[in-house]
Amino acid sequence: MDREHIYRGRDGCSLFARVIDATGKADSASIVLFHGGGPDHQSLLPLAGQLSDLARVITPDIRGYGRSICKIPDLHRWSQYAHDVASLLDHLEIDTAIVGGAGLGGTIALRAAIEHPGRIAALVVMSMEDIEDDAAKAAEIKFMEDFACRVRKSGLEAAWQPILKNLAPVIGSMVREAIPRSSPDSIAAAAAIGRDRAFRSVAELAQIDVPALIFPGIDWRHPARVAKEAVATMPQGRMAAIGMSGQLTNSQDYAAAFAPEIRAFLKGLP
Repeated sequence: MDREHIYRGRDGCSLFARVIDATGKADSASIVLFHGGGPDHQSLLPLAGQLSDLARVITPDIRGYGRSICKIPDLHRWSQYAHDVASLLDHLEIDTAIVGGAGLGGTIALRAAIEHPGRIAALVVMSMEDIEDDAAKAAEIKFMEDFACRVRKSGLEAAWQPILKNLAPVIGSMVREAIPRSSPDSIAAAAAIGRDRAFRSVAELAQIDVPALIFPGIDWRHPARVAKEAVATMPQGRMAAIGMSGQLTNSQDYAAAFAPEIRAFLKGLP
């Protein structure tokens, strides 16, 4: 069964999510998978399809992306993104869920585990984002503001062009596919998240005491060292045997690479 849902964030923002449930069981576990920064929920549909026999899979559009349009920069904050997770679970009448995501989506999952610990049963973080020191954070603010300026001046495709060449090929593929489905004003507003801080140090992750499967990234925005530090810090953190690869070129490749280990992780949960 595949259903679309419109729900509201705590600030009234209209948000979108798709639910895929092939289990046929009313008591199935639920896994929420958030896409990375740039694509939309459709980038994770092949992965969702490979997990839907084990759990109800929910693929939202993060606010600002896809059909979760949010054109107000001040509404893009990490605490609000974490609240959106709880709002989604409330809308679907789900008490607890496994929550994960790629890049930006993985950071949202980690923040939700801290701000709503009773709602998060386990975590899956794919291509974990960097946790910047003060100097790196200042650079990120400029990077995100420059990106937003290019979006407003020249459009999404032109704004992404100088960035994608330095990221994994599969990210470029996912972003390009999502551009026609994206609102430029909403994407530009979402860049305001650069001014907020998800975490000040990896040490903050020590308070997350649920099973967590962490996949390392391979580029400057998703450095493998941060994934290693996170696994060493989180009480139940576990490093995945594989990570992001330059050999992956599309969302089908991505699903084929990540699904087997996520399936094993899900089957091993209590």
